[in-house]
Amino acid sequence: MPQLRTALLQSSGRVGDVAENLKALDEAAERAAASGAGLLVTAEMFLTGYSLGEDVPALAEAADGMSARAIGEIARRHGIAVLYGYPEREGETVYNSAQLIGPEGAPLANYRKTHLFGGYEQDNFTPGDVPVVQAEYAGLTIGILICYDVEFPENVRAHALAGTDLLLVPTAQMHPFQFVAEQLVPVRAFENQMYIAYVNRTGPEGEFEFVGLSCLASPDGTTRTRAGRGEEMVFGEADPELLKASRENNPYLRDRRPGLYASLI
Repeated sequence: MPQLRTALLQSSGRVGDVAENLKALDEAAERAAASGAGLLVTAEMFLTGYSLGEDVPALAEAADGMSARAIGEIARRHGIAVLYGYPEREGETVYNSAQLIGPEGAPLANYRKTHLFGGYEQDNFTPGDVPVVQAEYAGLTIGILICYDVEFPENVRAHALAGTDLLLVPTAQMHPFQFVAEQLVPVRAFENQMYIAYVNRTGPEGEFEFVGLSCLASPDGTTRTRAGRGEEMVFGEADPELLKASRENNPYLRDRRPGLYASLI
């Protein structure tokens, strides 16, 4: 089975400027596809910017809204799957969401962040209530979480038990929590035997300072690619053969004793 070359777009785009961010996404998709990538992953809230203040409701869109259709056309034109973060509106409710669009331009999965971080998110968004969202793509089972979600071991273990091979995590990881990108994410990949594409924003934005350090973490405990602190695109391969071999050698999931864990819930 071929490897899935994955492009991680570490960028904050332009806050509040959806048209400019769609243009940047189009250019990134073209570069990623030209480099042989079959999947492009962006950061949390890439479509609009993260630190929006009172503009969140005005910039929120439906999962099948104008921007989703524009990104579908970008994906189709360049023949690449795209995962993008955005504020999703359903009626009067707004979610912090991420949507995966396939290379034919059709949506494959839409996930709403289940664990909201801090007062800004809790004041502006409603938490989602579906913990495991997946899609099949390029021979792999793709899962989606957003930022703070990955810091809860139960979330990632739920994906492992559901068969996720590659977990996409658009994030807005800020100072001083860079240890999450540097240490926690690779451990999550190892203990749950999956690839994790963790894609961050970068630089100052409102009251926040995003730290970059996007990575593709591997089930064998290594980091396949790692970005620095600035805007850049990095690439890494999700290798089904390595995943299979690692799962055969790592006993964590086989050695679990769920009957002992009732107190966790």
